[in-house]
Amino acid sequence: MLIKRKSIEAEGNLKDGPSANRKSNSKPLKKAEPKAPRKAKYAPVTLSEQDGVRFLHFGTEWVQGAMRLRKPDWLELEYAQQMMMWMLFNDDPQHIAQLGLGTAALTKFSYRQFPNAKVTAIELNPSVITICESMFKLPSNDDRLSVIEMDAMDFVMDEANHSTLDVLQVDLYDATARGPVLDTPEFYGACAACLKDDGMLTINLFGDHPSYAKNLKAMLFAFDDVWCLPEVHDGNVIAIAFKNAWKPDFTTLYERAAEITAATKLPAKTWVNGIKAWHDR
Repeated sequence: MLIKRKSIEAEGNLKDGPSANRKSNSKPLKKAEPKAPRKAKYAPVTLSEQDGVRFLHFGTEWVQGAMRLRKPDWLELEYAQQMMMWMLFNDDPQHIAQLGLGTAALTKFSYRQFPNAKVTAIELNPSVITICESMFKLPSNDDRLSVIEMDAMDFVMDEANHSTLDVLQVDLYDATARGPVLDTPEFYGACAACLKDDGMLTINLFGDHPSYAKNLKAMLFAFDDVWCLPEVHDGNVIAIAFKNAWKPDFTTLYERAAEITAATKLPAKTWVNGIKAWHDR
């Protein structure tokens, strides 16, 4: 979720409701027969392009992700770059998971940048997976990469996934783009359970909305410590949550940031600046 930008294909979803003007002498309606469970409905997956960048939408102006066509593995959006700030604390993850595929930017970057790591992405909407494969250069699944059509809540609640992850990246937005769709203490508790003892979660929050305080409170219930970077774009705030509290050593963090920038060109020094500002409040 990010800045507002019109989709070239966005359409409103209209539903016909029952007529409100029934005549008083109309015949009573027959009792409806039980219906089979309805399949889940998703907002339409739509695209736009500008200045060499392709954007993903869910049928609205809100951007759900982006890819520069000439640099498909680069993290185009600043908030996506900040989601990688866990690299300051772990330079050799063994298992990275992503909840909410978006344009697969974080999944692709993690897959390319950490060749020894297993990368798992969880996405509920099958159309998002299909369009990432066809329009956003998502690689096929292999022995390291697993993109799974699944509800994120089911994934984190599955005990088979507990204590297996070094890093969990969470970017769960729907078409309204006003806050994560999963935001309860139960959800964050399950996320923490999926992490190893030194594991971390990074999450995209919406700072200019009541959901921000709600999510922070729920995360502090589940994690030992939570830090936030300054707001970027149209309200994105990236937070990092630690299963076990981490006391920052800023000299070491700035040294690590320089290594990250040299290897990836990501502006990691700004992440440390943001962490320092959070602790200096």
